[in-house]
Amino acid sequence: MSFTTDESRWSDVWIAAAARGTTICGDFLAATALALALQGAGAGGLAVSGLLLAATLPLVVLAPLAGRLADRTDSRTLLVTIGFGQAAICALLAVVEQPVLVVGLVALLACGLAVTQPCLAALLPAMVRPADLPRASAISQTAVSLGALGGPVLAGLLVGQFGTRVPLLLDAVTYLALVVAGLLLRTRRGGRRPATASPATASKATASSKATASSKATASSKATASSKATVSSEATVSSEATASPAAVSSEATAGRAVSGGVATPGGTEIGWRLRRDPLMLVMVVSTAVVIAAIGGINVIEVFFIRETLEGSATTYGLVSAAWMAGMLPGTWLAVRLARRLDDDAGLVRGVLATLAVCSLMVLLAATVPAAGVLVPLWLVGGAANGGENVFANLLTARRVPEAVRARAYASYGAAVQGGSMAGFLIGGALLAVVPPRPLIAGAGVVGLLVVLVFVPFVAGAARRSSSAGLATPGRPAEPEPAAGDTVGPWLSASHARGSGTSSS
Repeated sequence: MSFTTDESRWSDVWIAAAARGTTICGDFLAATALALALQGAGAGGLAVSGLLLAATLPLVVLAPLAGRLADRTDSRTLLVTIGFGQAAICALLAVVEQPVLVVGLVALLACGLAVTQPCLAALLPAMVRPADLPRASAISQTAVSLGALGGPVLAGLLVGQFGTRVPLLLDAVTYLALVVAGLLLRTRRGGRRPATASPATASKATASSKATASSKATASSKATASSKATVSSEATVSSEATASPAAVSSEATAGRAVSGGVATPGGTEIGWRLRRDPLMLVMVVSTAVVIAAIGGINVIEVFFIRETLEGSATTYGLVSAAWMAGMLPGTWLAVRLARRLDDDAGLVRGVLATLAVCSLMVLLAATVPAAGVLVPLWLVGGAANGGENVFANLLTARRVPEAVRARAYASYGAAVQGGSMAGFLIGGALLAVVPPRPLIAGAGVVGLLVVLVFVPFVAGAARRSSSAGLATPGRPAEPEPAAGDTVGPWLSASHARGSGTSSS
């Protein structure tokens, strides 16, 4: 079957989303199964937090190397190779029993995630026009939510019937979806080939090529130097005149034309740095700190539900799934809201607002009398989490050059996972001396206080970006009327509680 350019790129969005949703389902299936196994074996909070740290530390430590690898290596090679490797690691994880080997294999699995997450995240903006990026991000986020929704439920059912081996073997099978996606995706980036950029970029390249050919055909051979200058000038003018509206919008949005590289809020394509972009920096730091405050819920939750509230393993799986179920409507509501935001500061405010809602739901969770009451709270918290992911991903795609986008996603992921890691450590340590209920209440209060502290920083960052010429002017281009909204299936993101990026 043949595809037009837009059709083939949207098929890539669906393929990547389906692959990510499948692997996320396997990740949450395995993570929930292992947490239940540790709790059932009498392990304490430190043992659970140690397992979560093994799954998180490589994502933080390897972020700089993994981001560069994803930017410089062919995406197909990465997805196929690492997909096979992760499937083999999961198969080994299903047969080993020594705790040290289990932790080591989980850490090794996370090393692969450190590369595939930014690789897939950076591919998404290259698949569609800038105006369609919110919808593509929502499709990807929907797949992540569906996968994360099914994983804990399956784990709660399978662990009670078969133990941990069957869930881990299923996780091994799900990683083959990365291999399939790597082979089927037409959009590729990294390596020696030019990145398969968005349709806007392709339109510019075609226009420039046509203008150059036309000018060379009419130029006089006796005025070589003058002709070359004229050709270059005419190519530039023709490219700008014939580029699609999405291309023009993309150029205006990123503020891009400088000599020696592509100018962006964080610097040029060659020298982009997170610290040079005040808005991105505020978004990353605030998200990481809030997650550090409320991330301990991932360690505390299993003990709170199973021991304090006396819930069953199936109940634990259903409650965990409620958060992911809430992300589905939250994602699409955020897409509609993101289209109305006039500037990038509005996206950062959206991130803070959704983090505040997540923290509030954690605080209210400390008051519930039974595990079932957590479900509506987790639905609302998940909706906020889904919105936070959309705002954060859109901000990153708009303000970071394509050539280093995987590096930016890896840096953001490292900050978020670092916050999660701090939360795991704090939650696991405090759980040894403090009951789960007051710990959950304290986490929610601290999360809300952190959001309030960062609110004035957003205004200051917006002023600094504007005075330095770094603000993104105007609202993003709207999708063409014919495009419509569709619902379908990952990003970099598996989403831990309150997380803006993915983790196992």
